[in-house]
Amino acid sequence: MLNLWFVVKKDTLAINVLPVVLGIVLTVIFSFDKLIWFVVFFTPLSLPLSTVMPGFDFDMYLPTEPLLFGILILFLLKVIHERSFDRKILLHPVSLAIYLNLFWILITSLTSSMPVVSFKFLLSRLWFVVALYLLTAKIFTTDSQKAEKYIWLYLISFLIVIFYAITRHWGYGLLNKKAAHFVVTPFYNDHTSYGAALAMFLPFSVLFALSRCYSKKIRTLGWGLTGILTVAFVLSYSRAAWLSVMAALVVWGIIKLKIRFQPIFITVILFFSLVFSFQNQIVMYLERNSDESSSNLTEHFSSMTNISSDASNLERLNRWNCAIRMFEERPVFGFGPGTYMFQYASFQLKKDRTIISTNAGDAGNAHSEYLGPLSESGVLGLLTFLLIIITVSYTAVNTWSRLTDARLKGIVLAAFLGLVTYYVHGFLNNFLDTDKLSVPFWGFTAMIVAIDLHSRRGKRGTEIKNPD
Repeated sequence: MLNLWFVVKKDTLAINVLPVVLGIVLTVIFSFDKLIWFVVFFTPLSLPLSTVMPGFDFDMYLPTEPLLFGILILFLLKVIHERSFDRKILLHPVSLAIYLNLFWILITSLTSSMPVVSFKFLLSRLWFVVALYLLTAKIFTTDSQKAEKYIWLYLISFLIVIFYAITRHWGYGLLNKKAAHFVVTPFYNDHTSYGAALAMFLPFSVLFALSRCYSKKIRTLGWGLTGILTVAFVLSYSRAAWLSVMAALVVWGIIKLKIRFQPIFITVILFFSLVFSFQNQIVMYLERNSDESSSNLTEHFSSMTNISSDASNLERLNRWNCAIRMFEERPVFGFGPGTYMFQYASFQLKKDRTIISTNAGDAGNAHSEYLGPLSESGVLGLLTFLLIIITVSYTAVNTWSRLTDARLKGIVLAAFLGLVTYYVHGFLNNFLDTDKLSVPFWGFTAMIVAIDLHSRRGKRGTEIKNPD
């Protein structure tokens, strides 16, 4: 009572926030899904704390990440109190792969060179997994029609960002490659994360446009949405995103042709064996490519293999080489989750440095969703992340083959192809430490798991509605 009197007496505004906080807490306790919808909708519009409150260096996006942290705490309290959660979700092979990855992140946080940084990384990964995978999968198993709601909520606010970016881009000239780097700020860090998000949602826009499972109105909206996303996708000038969509098209062809896993696996092994065997010849060939990154779309795409003069490509190679040297020094436990950006400076060699390299090594991460964990959490950091990808891919393809409901087949295929774009993009960049890409990454994974469980129950298109 004394504290409450002090707040009112001092004429502070804090007391006015209490009803809002109480409302959010009650919403979470009685209906997690409404708060998750809020997070999904505001993710494209979320802003870094440093933008909202200049002078703060703490890395957090508002309003999404504080809400995700709150969901994590209240979820844990609720599970401890009720001592129950959907066991089929908890024990699904994809869930087990995620637990293994989280467990190894915990172990390597304990051995980290910077424990505070690593435990913050672990905490942020936990709130993404709990809210966007476990709770979201539970929502989808209760009512699979909420998968489309998840997609549309993100896309509606994403369209605001797209129109904002195109409008700004227009002022500099739409085919201005340099402008593409900053027109999406402050909502997205740069054009690469923006392009990655566009690539992940393109399969769903095509699904809405082509699937007869949806009304004519939805199909018309789908065509318009596909056109807008395609224009934004091209204007993003993200070569990694362009490549990832091409890879997704190849995977789509493989799935549609029902090519068996064994020949694909053998082909992949042979491909990487040949690349390893002829790596010197390949490097010599790539060094002959002098096409620079430019506003010309053809030249910009072909510059992807320029490792002789393109500063962006050369700096990426520098980061990868640093990650490999860090792994060689600490192959088992790595330097600790989230520590790459603070540790890679001393692993730069003079011959690898570029005009955009920094002496302090403070210009970002490893630019790889695979080499990053390898340097930060050792060989098991990489292998446990790959295990997630393998189990999700296996689940998606088998679920798609088993389903007879055309709508659910479409959702599984679109979610998987969206994830494939990120799996490929992950060779060149890493964004899973941000809400922008974690929302589709874990949400699409939750869709696949939920529909897999739904199909195993033999419902074949009949829905279990949410009692709310």
